[in-house]
Amino acid sequence: MTDASVNTEVQSGDAGFGDYVSLLKPRVMSLVVFTAFVGMMVAPGAVHPMVGFASILFIALGGGASGALNMWWDADIDQRMRRTRTRAIPSGRVRADEARAIGLALAGISVVMLALASNFVAAGLLAFTIFFYVVIYTMWLKRWTPQNIVIGGAAGAFPPMIGWAVVTGNVSLESVLMFALIFMWTPPHFWALALFMKSDYADAGVPMLNVTHGRRTTRRHILGYTLILAPLAIATGFSGIGGPVYLATAIVLNLMFLRGAIAIWRRDDAAADADNYAVERSFFRLSLYYLFLHFGALLIDASLVRLGLEIW
Repeated sequence: MTDASVNTEVQSGDAGFGDYVSLLKPRVMSLVVFTAFVGMMVAPGAVHPMVGFASILFIALGGGASGALNMWWDADIDQRMRRTRTRAIPSGRVRADEARAIGLALAGISVVMLALASNFVAAGLLAFTIFFYVVIYTMWLKRWTPQNIVIGGAAGAFPPMIGWAVVTGNVSLESVLMFALIFMWTPPHFWALALFMKSDYADAGVPMLNVTHGRRTTRRHILGYTLILAPLAIATGFSGIGGPVYLATAIVLNLMFLRGAIAIWRRDDAAADADNYAVERSFFRLSLYYLFLHFGALLIDASLVRLGLEIW
């Protein structure tokens, strides 16, 4: 943390239960839990329901640990950004050292308990995910390179692999495909946000692509990653975890996503300012549903197979 973090070392006394929960980034955790659950459900084989429940719980705690440690380290950045300045640490409701202690405790508990509940492969992947998000992304890449969100996106892509490993004890092509889907989705998702957040990242000193290379380059990169993401997502429908529901969902969603990326690529700053970045905001909202719908479709196909109702 930089000197700006001194302002976060205040006495907490107004913190409520919700403030401590917010340290765990519950909205991000919901995606972690859902994709890990889908990873478990589409994997060949099965685990006892109690093992599955415990595994999801500890994966969620690991995701929450990453969020708390991220908020601890990034308190100085959060203080400067409109979107984050009301978070528990920069607003002074929770002390930074409290968040660090919570994060470290949850990280240790989640990894050890996942190893006991399932297997060491799943626990090792969870430990590596926490390390990657906190050390590689938060402490290093985020403040150093405009490729921060590209490389750092791997941290958010591991949960379905962890869920798969809970059941199978290994990593396979299918789990890598789920990883790749999230990994390639992450840059367009965050760069769209960066475009309409305007100066927030520049004010915080975060070298996002739009800050270091400009909005025109960012628009091209959004389109470029979407052009790779779309065929990857559709091709997953022909893999061992795919099915007709997923394939239909992927075709529709990726045509919409590609259309939005092309619309962003065609715009300039004058047009974006004129309508308050309506196209970029619309693309970002679509990206919020994109992963949930893809993984939801995988879950439906897997459920049909388990019920003996598969179409192909």
